[in-house]
Amino acid sequence: MSRQIFLDTETTGLSPENGDRIIEIGCVEMLSRRLSGNNRHFYLNPERRNHEDAVKIHGLTDEFLADKPKFAVVADELMEYLAGAEIIIHNAAFDVGFLDAELKRLQRPRFAEQVGAVTDSLTMAREMFPGKSNSLDALCKRLEVDNASRTLHGALLDAGLLAEVYIRMTRGQNSLVIDAGAASGGAIAVADIDLRQFALPVIEPSDDERQAHEAVLAELDKVSGGKTLWRAMA
Repeated sequence: MSRQIFLDTETTGLSPENGDRIIEIGCVEMLSRRLSGNNRHFYLNPERRNHEDAVKIHGLTDEFLADKPKFAVVADELMEYLAGAEIIIHNAAFDVGFLDAELKRLQRPRFAEQVGAVTDSLTMAREMFPGKSNSLDALCKRLEVDNASRTLHGALLDAGLLAEVYIRMTRGQNSLVIDAGAASGGAIAVADIDLRQFALPVIEPSDDERQAHEAVLAELDKVSGGKTLWRAMA
């Protein structure tokens, strides 16, 4: 069973090299292309102040984050949860750069060394839609994913939207549903049915229905200038 986790972060700013930190992590799990419901979500105390422009994007104030756990407190739970999975991130270099910086502070291996693989959905989108905007909002609009509740960026919300976008980009199915069997660790049994046991009724049209149908076909033939194929085949 393939295990994929869609991950998103919010941060105090744009540069881990300049000391910006992660303040929120959202993870959405998918097993064999179905949502399992086994997700993770953390708010974090970044031990520094937010940039004003960052707060305008995510809405998480210094006051709100002050009593939240530090990354070091959740690191074990997070990395055990992610271990072995394919991690799908939109613009992966950004999030992985911040995660690597947090892990380095704890003298842990780099992020990519602790998970199964890292896939950048932004790279996938640019290959599928070259020359177009491939932000998460743009992809939601293009692929008809409902993001009406996304007034601010939120890590768990964005991870869920990314999962929906990904499944549509990879054409596996049109929407995602919670797989109760996968979430509980069980399997859903579907009984085999022999369809030969059913006799399907064939309803013949009445004379009035035949005449009405012929009238429609004749009108289509007239409008097309006599180019309808069914007349030629008849």
